[in-house]
Amino acid sequence: MPVYVLTGANRGLGLEFVRQLSANSNNKIIAAVRSLSNDLTDLKALNDSNKNIHILECDTGDVNSITSFVQACANLLFDDGQKIDFLLNNSGINDVPEQTSLSIGEEDLARHISINVLGPAKTVQAFHASSLLSPNVRILNMTSGLGSMEKSATMTPRKCTTYSISKAALNMLTVHQGEELREKGLPGAVVICMDPGWVKTRMGGEDALIEAEESIGGMLRVLHGLSKEDTASFWTYSGEKVPW
Repeated sequence: MPVYVLTGANRGLGLEFVRQLSANSNNKIIAAVRSLSNDLTDLKALNDSNKNIHILECDTGDVNSITSFVQACANLLFDDGQKIDFLLNNSGINDVPEQTSLSIGEEDLARHISINVLGPAKTVQAFHASSLLSPNVRILNMTSGLGSMEKSATMTPRKCTTYSISKAALNMLTVHQGEELREKGLPGAVVICMDPGWVKTRMGGEDALIEAEESIGGMLRVLHGLSKEDTASFWTYSGEKVPW
């Protein structure tokens, strides 16, 4: 029974990940939400149907919340001797898309870095320290084409500066995690960052081009097809590699 852990599971891309993964009763899914007091109707409905989803709380902008989440995962997994096969760092924000390089807010940038970069960093760190990651774990850090310097340089006008900076930093984190986990006892670990495309979600907005079902289906095909040599690489949902 493969174990999947993902953050940001109550809506958008995260909810669609849970929907597609939970359709296979052999999968065990630990779905993290920022707060258990949020509206979890859709997520709970999936669990009513499939019974293989465990809903836990994790605010990826709060290190203490991440620590508590990892301990809760340990309580679920240790009794069965299971480890995490797939970790999907999906939670993220794009709260100030109107900001440019000439109008970045200090607090806004710090918040984006905290959730979009430090969150995935501390999540992986805590799971590794708790010996919960499989030796062949696959880790997906959800990024964006806006995090690619080469692609951003061709955009006119450029946009979402604060968000883009945080995703470029997440990409660099991915490069480091991809090698350092292997050096620290997980010889088959593969860490990638993934651009889901411009998806019709609340974050993607009304002008987005693709449905969540297509994006998630593509990302799962990439994730399940990764080889050991693919660590520290940048992909799109369609299976193409992205320039840094």
